[in-house]
Amino acid sequence: MTETWFLATLWLGLALLATMLSIWLRIATALSEIVVGTVAQLIIGAVISSSVLGVHEPWIKFLAGTGAIILTFLAGAELDPDVFKLKWKEATALGFAGFVAPFLGCAALAYYVLGWDVRASWLAGVALSTTSVAVVYAVMLETGLNKTTYGKVVLAGCFINDLGTVLALGLIFAPFTMRTLIFVAASVVVFALLPYLTPWFFKKYGNRPSELETKFLLLCLFGMGALAGWAESEAVLPAYLIGMVLAGTVGKDHILIRRLRTVTFGLLTPFYFIRAGSFVSVPALITGYGIFLTLLSGKMATKFLAVYPVTKIYKSPGKEGMYTTLLMSTGLTFGSISSLFGLSHGIINTAQYSFLIAAVVGSAVVPTLIANAFFLPRHLLRSPEEKAVPARKALNPTVPVKEGETI
Repeated sequence: MTETWFLATLWLGLALLATMLSIWLRIATALSEIVVGTVAQLIIGAVISSSVLGVHEPWIKFLAGTGAIILTFLAGAELDPDVFKLKWKEATALGFAGFVAPFLGCAALAYYVLGWDVRASWLAGVALSTTSVAVVYAVMLETGLNKTTYGKVVLAGCFINDLGTVLALGLIFAPFTMRTLIFVAASVVVFALLPYLTPWFFKKYGNRPSELETKFLLLCLFGMGALAGWAESEAVLPAYLIGMVLAGTVGKDHILIRRLRTVTFGLLTPFYFIRAGSFVSVPALITGYGIFLTLLSGKMATKFLAVYPVTKIYKSPGKEGMYTTLLMSTGLTFGSISSLFGLSHGIINTAQYSFLIAAVVGSAVVPTLIANAFFLPRHLLRSPEEKAVPARKALNPTVPVKEGETI
C-alpha cells in the first residue's frame, strides 16, 4: 500500500497546485487540471519515467471514471425546470443550433480538410459540438447572471446542446445489438420511475447521518453506468439523463447538491481532468499547431454562424446576443470526455486526441475572455437600488436621479 499512498499524495498535490493556479489566473479549475496533467506527464516522463504518474492504475481509472459520471449527473441536475418551461422554445433553439452546426461542420472539416478517417471525423464533430456547462456556470456565478432569467435561459440552452452531444456519442459509436435494446428499454423505465420514487424514498428514509441519499444516487448512477458499459455505450449518457429527470427534485435540494459537489470537486474530478491532460502529446501539438488552430477556428466559426442568428430571432440586444454566442462557444467537460472516449476505444490516435483536447481547452479560454472583456451585459447586473429608479420615476417624475443611477 505504500506505493498507493505515495501516488495518491502526488495526484492530490497536483490537484492542489491546479486549484491554486485557477485562483491566481481566474480560470476554471477543470482547465487548470488538464494543463497541470499535461505538464506533469511531460516533466515527470522526461526526468524519471512516464509510468511514475500511474495513469493506468485501476484505482485511478475508477476514481477518474466516477468523477466523470457524477460531474455529468450534477450538470444535468442544474437545469431549472421552471425557467425551461417558460423559455423552452428559446433554450431549445439555442441548444439545437449550438450542437448541430459545429457537429456537422467540424466533422466535415476533419474529414475533408485534415484527412481524418470517418470515425475519427465524427468523433471530432462530437467533441467540438459541446458547450461547457462547467465554464458557463462558473462565469454566471462570478458575475451574478445565474440569478437572472437571461442567465438561466443560457444555461438551459447549454443543457440542450450537451444533451445532443451525449446522445450523439452514444448513438454513433455504440453498436446496435440486443444489448442496446435492453439498455434503452431499462433506461426508459428507470427515467420514468426516478422522479416519483426518489422524492418518496428520500422523504421516508432520508435526512440521516448515514447519507442514504448519496448512496441511493450512486447506486442509480453506477447501476445504469454498468448497464451502459455492458451495452458498449458510455456511462456518462445515463448519468446526464438521470440528472435532468431529477432536476426538479434532487436538483432543488441545495444541501444535498453541495455535499455531492464537495466530494466530486474535492476528490474525484481532479483525477479525471489531470488524467485527461496527461494523455496530451506536447510534441504532436508543437509540430501540428496548424491542425489545432483549424479545429479551434472551426468550432468558434460554426458556433457563431448558428447561435448568433438565433439570438436575433428572439430579439436579444447586440451585446447580449454576442455574449450568449461566445458562452455557447465554450467547451471543456464533455469535449474532454468525448475525446478521451475516442482515445480509449481506438477511434482516434494520441496525436488526434492531443489536437482535440487542445482545441477544447482553447475554446474554454478564448471565447470566455472575449465575452467578459467586451460583451458583458452589465445592464442586467444593476443593483436593487438602481433597478428601483425607473419605477420611482414612473410614479413621480420629479424624483431626482443621483449620480451613477440608471434610468
